Amino acid sequence: MAVPSRAPRLAPDGSPYPEREAPTFERDVRRMFGQLARRYELFNHVASMGNDLVWRPCSLWELDRFRPAPVARALDLGCGTGEFARAVAGHFPSARVLGLDFTRAMVVRARERTRPRDPTGRVGFGTATALRIPCADATFDLVTNAFLARNLRDLPGAFREMRRVLKPGGVAVTLEITEPAPAAFGRLFHAYFDRVVPLWGRAVANEGASRYLPESLRRFPPRDEVVRLLGSSGFPRVEARTFSMGIVTAFLGEAGPPPTRG
Repeated sequence: MAVPSRAPRLAPDGSPYPEREAPTFERDVRRMFGQLARRYELFNHVASMGNDLVWRPCSLWELDRFRPAPVARALDLGCGTGEFARAVAGHFPSARVLGLDFTRAMVVRARERTRPRDPTGRVGFGTATALRIPCADATFDLVTNAFLARNLRDLPGAFREMRRVLKPGGVAVTLEITEPAPAAFGRLFHAYFDRVVPLWGRAVANEGASRYLPESLRRFPPRDEVVRLLGSSGFPRVEARTFSMGIVTAFLGEAGPPPTRG
């Protein structure tokens, strides 16, 4: 006897509200971001009170300290509307940057937003998932992703894919929302993140995304666990750098030698 499929979870305003345990989780996340694509940057700026404009450059400055080396080819996973890909291109003026996202509407928006700022065509975009990167082994010097990791069901698998497409000695930068370190500040943060951010979601007609955001943080592993996962995925040297009292962490991992194939 067939088990009836469960209807996707929706927020009160009818917008997609992905549920990690649902078999339709990945499809629902894609649908959520597809509906949010035109308002994605505005939503991020408002929800973070403008801090997201600082976190990406800060992670690249930390990259310079972690491994000061030239970057010729870079990949940005879960690129969204292209903000991090453009930041990487600006930080490394001679690099070619590829942004990949599994939501077609985001890729379309990224191309629209980037074309006027990239007359030489150094930044390109395509549709793909972080779990199946359509690139050859050892292609890139740098792989970045911002606010992607919380949305992945198989985080170790994504880290292994990042290692696969990195050259030995290349670096993966994972920028993600994390639990603040000071407990007192954490209570203040959650009062805003869990209660006020959903109100901003209503303002941009996507309450589901703003409710999903704090829920996804609760499911994300602690910093030490993320560091351990990177280390076991082919990154023997890993560091975690926190910003804004731990609200956001940049996880930096240097790719080790390619795994031996028996």
